[in-house]
Amino acid sequence: MTERNPAFVLQSIRNVTFEDREVPKLRDEHDVRVHIEQTGICGSDVHYWQRGRIGDFILNSPIVLGHESAGTVVEIGSKVKNVKVGDRVAIEPGVPCRHCDYCRSGAYNLCADTIFAATPPWDGTLQKYYIVAGDYCYPIPDHMTAEDGALVEPVAVAVQICKVADLRAGQTVLVFGCGPIGALCQAVAKGYGASKVIGVDISKSRAAFAEKYGADGIFIPEKSSDPNLDPVDASRATAEKIVEQFGLGEGVDVVLECTGAAPCIQAGIFAARKGGTYVQAGMGQENVVFPITTACIRALNIKGSIRYTTGCYPKAVELVASGKVNPRALITHRFKFEQSLEAFEVVKKASEDTLKVMIEGVQ
Repeated sequence: MTERNPAFVLQSIRNVTFEDREVPKLRDEHDVRVHIEQTGICGSDVHYWQRGRIGDFILNSPIVLGHESAGTVVEIGSKVKNVKVGDRVAIEPGVPCRHCDYCRSGAYNLCADTIFAATPPWDGTLQKYYIVAGDYCYPIPDHMTAEDGALVEPVAVAVQICKVADLRAGQTVLVFGCGPIGALCQAVAKGYGASKVIGVDISKSRAAFAEKYGADGIFIPEKSSDPNLDPVDASRATAEKIVEQFGLGEGVDVVLECTGAAPCIQAGIFAARKGGTYVQAGMGQENVVFPITTACIRALNIKGSIRYTTGCYPKAVELVASGKVNPRALITHRFKFEQSLEAFEVVKKASEDTLKVMIEGVQ
């Protein structure tokens, strides 16, 4: 009997099905085939499912969903040297062109020709077998589980955010958002030796998790009771409270904004010290009111962060393997492959008690 390749396929907006596809073949001698064992659901997967696009990436044909995955190598191309059949690996889901100026400088997250799993028109990893370039697979040690391996992906995102911030030991760090990426940024910052890491979230349950997980302190903003208070002034007041409450002097050294919410963006600028660094990683409303005068007067270093660059994945594996970052602690729900739609529904609801949702691979 011919082996099949079950896949969870986004056919069109809000329309997903299970398909028995053919087992994929290696595209060239540098590729490997991985038997997927665990996949985490990312907000971008849900976004494509519900809206069919993120920015310029538009769903025009069916794609397999999923990109946070780990598994076991079952076939390798003739020129693959870094992994062998039987190796357990974390999969970096974006393979760039390798030839453009961005790739050659190491900033391959900016490559326009990246084949990124579950980003139209490319298939993702929620299938039994996935084909990927061998050098974008990273062996994981025996004590790391497949769940750990899959969650190397969001850890690598956090590593990139901290890399963009040029975060260093002894610095104070303020992280807006205590969801998966925010919490992981807090843990990575502590792993890098930050002297004080503060997490901010409107969710009491997420803030409480962050305090146990990686933050030295948490702040839960309160809604102003003054209906006439200007929203930007309210954000300034929030920043002032944070700085005072946690003894941050003239302001925090590094702000990592992981929500995309306008009040957090504004408060982040107001909370930063003169000459400090502000990194925007969260994506929400496309256009917001931004305190540009404060940013200029304080000579802030303002940067954006997306995906990961050279060295982020190996560093993420190292952080997880060493125990400095424990991504498995973020898992709140686990599902079988056949329950993939149910898993996506859980993420879509965005309950406060939902952090990472995992889907077990096809056996």
